[in-house]
Amino acid sequence: MREDFLHYVWQFKKYDPALLQTTLGESVQVIHCGQYLQQSGPDFFNAQVVIADQRWAGNVEIHLKSSDWYLHSHEVDPQYDSVILHVVWEHDAEVLRPDGSELPVVALREAVDPSLLLIYQELVRAKTWIPCEKDLATITDFTLSNWKERLFLERLERKSLPIIGLAKETMGDWEAVLFRFLAKNFGLNTNGDLFFTTASAIPFSVLRKESFDLQNLEALLFGSAGMLAGDFEELYPKDLQQRYVYLVQKYQLHQVTLPQAEFFRHRPDNFPTLRLAQLAALYHTHQNLFSKIMHAQATDDFYALFSVTVSPYWNTHYRFDKESVSKRKQLSASFIDLLIINTIVPFKFAYERSLARENVEDLIPLLQQVKPEKNAITDKFARYKVPVTSAYDSQALLQLKNEYCNHYKCLQCAIGLSLLQQ
Repeated sequence: MREDFLHYVWQFKKYDPALLQTTLGESVQVIHCGQYLQQSGPDFFNAQVVIADQRWAGNVEIHLKSSDWYLHSHEVDPQYDSVILHVVWEHDAEVLRPDGSELPVVALREAVDPSLLLIYQELVRAKTWIPCEKDLATITDFTLSNWKERLFLERLERKSLPIIGLAKETMGDWEAVLFRFLAKNFGLNTNGDLFFTTASAIPFSVLRKESFDLQNLEALLFGSAGMLAGDFEELYPKDLQQRYVYLVQKYQLHQVTLPQAEFFRHRPDNFPTLRLAQLAALYHTHQNLFSKIMHAQATDDFYALFSVTVSPYWNTHYRFDKESVSKRKQLSASFIDLLIINTIVPFKFAYERSLARENVEDLIPLLQQVKPEKNAITDKFARYKVPVTSAYDSQALLQLKNEYCNHYKCLQCAIGLSLLQQ
């Protein structure tokens, strides 16, 4: 058993009130269980209980055993001086207050229906994939819909934290912050960190000044990423080399040593050379990209915004000095969808939060227009009859699997709580 089960029992009063008493035999009536804040200090704050006709107001601490009080060193922590009741599953030791008086203890073992414990144990027992996989299909649409919205918001909050942090570092230069995070997502998982470092090495004021010359933008990006070192045979990369040397001297740019970009296991359309060329084309086409993204609402708006034309050189190349069959190298709809999911929506949310607004009403419909991500997690949920029809669904379910199912947080999950209620 884990403490979260006792938190659930106490919070939702899943005990027989007639059997609730202290280990000294005093009757206990719970007026208010307290606030379950899940932070440092006692588990439930501002509870109200009546013990043997005496009303108490204060905090409640919960443990599996009474002796855990000393195991966790609460006797020397002033935060626990305000505890009025110690709720445990098994009473095995007296707990004394700083003044030497005994802290009232309630042992829940005798007050909880054994069948509830059996349901809980079945729920958290290790399964092939997630604890509730056999029962997922029984969850009502109402429960799942409300929970997905909460999961989606949690995921947005997590994704927005580094964005907000960098916005503070740059004194609110949202255009510069967007450039770095767009670069990271252009690099995908394998080259994302390299691209982010590359973008960070270029002052956005320099990028803005040079944005009217596409080749200068390419020179800045390829040079900062370490892709212009060595001898080239073709004129185009040689020209970019010369431009980069000039731009470094002109702006006194600080050059950093970076690992080589990863080409292995990438389809040619995802080669880092092509992605940097497309990023350069994007910033050559749009000088105020952040404001345009903030005003765009529908997926068609973003498809149009990201429909940019790379340098003619890249229509016949995927890498420097290696000519290929001619092909227009535009960003695909599926790649733009990834940018919407991983950059645009978190940026919209982060910017709203910076203005003390948390409006997600426009973000949910936007992601509902985007196709769901295809991966092992979404495929599994679909197999268990959980609808995955849009990126909104897939984002919520990724949050569910990674932050709840993987850590067996069934009693903090609306689905787990619903199954226990059943």
